[in-house]
Amino acid sequence: MTGKIVEIPLLAIRNTVIFPVLAFPINVGRDKSLKAVDRSMENDRLMGIVAQTDAKIEDPDTGELHQVGTAVKILKSVKMPGNKLNVIIQGLSRIKILEYIHTEPYLKARVEMIDEQEIKGVEVNALLMNLREQAQRIIELSPHIPSEASFLVKSIDNPAILSDIVASNLSVSVEEKQELLETLDVQERIEKVVALLNKEIQVLELSNKIQSEVKGEMDKAQREYFLREQMKAIQKELGEVDERQEEFEELKRSIKKARMPKEVEKVALKELRRMSRMSPGAAEYTVARTYLDWLIELPWEKSSDDNLDIHHASDILDEDHYGLGKVKQRILEYLAVRKLKDDMKGPILCLVGPPGVGKTSLGKSVARSMGREFIRMSLGGVRDEAEIRGHRRTYIGSLPGRVIKGIKRAGTNNPVFILDEIDKLGADYRGDPSSALLEVLDPEQNNAFSDHYLEVDFDLSKVLFIATANQMGPIPGPLRDRMEVLELPGYTEEEKLKIARRHLVDENIENHGLTDEHIELTDECILTLIASYTREAGVRQLKREIASVCRSVAKDVAAGDVEGKVVVTGEMVQEIRGPIKFFKDVAERTAYSGVATGLAWTPVGGDILFIEATMMKGHGKMILTGQMGDVMKESATASMSFVRSHIDDLGIDPEVFEKRDIHIHIPAGAIPKDGPSAGVTMTTAIVSLLTDRPVNHELAMTGEITLRGHVLAVGGIKEKVLAAARAGIKLVVMPDKCEKDLIEIGDEVELDVEFTFVNRIEQVLKFALGDDILDGTKKGEWAAKAKPKKKAPAKRKSPQKATPPAAPA
Repeated sequence: MTGKIVEIPLLAIRNTVIFPVLAFPINVGRDKSLKAVDRSMENDRLMGIVAQTDAKIEDPDTGELHQVGTAVKILKSVKMPGNKLNVIIQGLSRIKILEYIHTEPYLKARVEMIDEQEIKGVEVNALLMNLREQAQRIIELSPHIPSEASFLVKSIDNPAILSDIVASNLSVSVEEKQELLETLDVQERIEKVVALLNKEIQVLELSNKIQSEVKGEMDKAQREYFLREQMKAIQKELGEVDERQEEFEELKRSIKKARMPKEVEKVALKELRRMSRMSPGAAEYTVARTYLDWLIELPWEKSSDDNLDIHHASDILDEDHYGLGKVKQRILEYLAVRKLKDDMKGPILCLVGPPGVGKTSLGKSVARSMGREFIRMSLGGVRDEAEIRGHRRTYIGSLPGRVIKGIKRAGTNNPVFILDEIDKLGADYRGDPSSALLEVLDPEQNNAFSDHYLEVDFDLSKVLFIATANQMGPIPGPLRDRMEVLELPGYTEEEKLKIARRHLVDENIENHGLTDEHIELTDECILTLIASYTREAGVRQLKREIASVCRSVAKDVAAGDVEGKVVVTGEMVQEIRGPIKFFKDVAERTAYSGVATGLAWTPVGGDILFIEATMMKGHGKMILTGQMGDVMKESATASMSFVRSHIDDLGIDPEVFEKRDIHIHIPAGAIPKDGPSAGVTMTTAIVSLLTDRPVNHELAMTGEITLRGHVLAVGGIKEKVLAAARAGIKLVVMPDKCEKDLIEIGDEVELDVEFTFVNRIEQVLKFALGDDILDGTKKGEWAAKAKPKKKAPAKRKSPQKATPPAAPA
């Protein structure tokens, strides 16, 4: 059996075993293997092939290769794309590795060529005959093996070669083929091959029997059930139970346990019966199973127990949020009525206010105070109606909408459901999500909400929906009509200070790894951050500024640069945060004639704006700049018309409108502005310019003007008043019909602001430019550098109405 010893390159292969028979193509792609083939081609084309013990290894070492392989001769080598070779090899003999010569740049070993022994005798002939019969039987039972293979089996008389040919074509594992390759005794090898053939024949006969039984029970209309019937036949032969039947019984029990409404349970059972007639491999089977899982897992009758203790709920709301009395009162009213009337439907609330005032976090507090689950659904940028109602099951991968998904995630049918940023909804060719929300947010309809995927009604009437928005304008009218709107205006400096003390400071100290022993923020520090580094209605930027201060102290503490507690005062803030970002520059900007301070409402709270007017030589034109909208331009035109119609009362030279152009500008030109509430401010700025009288720098105003000089009511009063207080305004002039809106500010808010209520523009001009503005006295030529007289600070007073002067004829 032993043969000559040679030194040849080795090629490691995966997932197969090469026997020393016939020609065989292999693909070569690994770097070492390519170099081994190149080396063999340069010499006598002789090389060894050995199988890896683990096919997952990319670069095996000598210990990860079998010791018995096959010596082959390379017949042909063809280069393939991707730096690969297609090599045709001819098996020669078995080899046994004696030692490895080297492993780089390719494997090379000293091997022993093993010669096959010649065996004869009656027993060998019987084994050879049995081997041929078994091989012929395999060929007959396997339709994929060509009939020509039987001639090859009959024509080979050498037992060793025949056993290797049959072994190379067996459907067995690589380990079993390697065992046959390592069996050097030919008679023993034939016995092992015959045993493997017997097993394969049994499998093929059983498979053919199953196919025959199944085909006898099916006709053309039942071909789709072939795999299922085949599985049943296999289970019958193996004596196994039908697991699918157990699965259906479990689903049926789950449907009963889910406590669905009768109509929904009827639909679920119908779908279960339909699924039982499907093949598990059918696409519809998975769709039906997913649908049933959704129906089973929804909380049809599962509700969380409400905590209806009014005092407990009030304590939690006060603990989590400062102020917001109107919203808290509405929540407590709902709890009170819910306590008295158990079947009350949940209200649909809409919290409207600028960013950072606590709309979303308030929803979490409501859920915590009531003991309910909390679900948040962000609607910002949602443009597809299917996001709300889901997709129909006819589409591949369809699922319910986000409302039903949220209910399932909550696990109860009465969570607090936040519809965040409802004013940011969009619409395109896929539908209008705001229209889909009409049913969700209608207390008269949402007890039978129909999702496109479920196609059964789900009761949403127990859900407490709370929508949030920055402004009501973008919300469609029908949707707005279904919600109870609660406005959350901005905070005053005093409120921000208390919020910072209660929540922001301690939270940031803890988040930055500090303690009260490391840092203390004084009230002066916080007020400096509020006044000089933030300009917002909420407290989001304030939280970031406090975090920045904490980070600066944390750096010094971690570096060991400080000892003891760091007390951050107002003077230290500028050292930590850098130059002041916001100044109260009202006095400087209104020190000249032609400039008046107005009050404006924005989606992020109130703000002050300066309206500037100047004139130059021209032909009586009026120039408007500062990104004014159409309504604001019309207000400017109305203001100019009023002034021109009262030039005698105001002491203005008529020739100014013929020889001069008047330019009205509102700074921050990149920001669009619109609305009628700047009418009185524009009028005051124009009169100030033409009479050369600076406007009181402590005064701001708002109101719409008519051609007859009436001052009409405007909105956003609380936001405007808070903006005036932030800017250091001491006197606010507003329409008398807006006096009622000051109730929204509340008595607990302390403002050093005096309010004056007017109904005529003449009253505004008197307060802004002096009592003698309407006596017809002309002042000197317009002087841009005129300085106003400094007025005493206005003390806090109760709101008062101005005595209206007689309207000029």
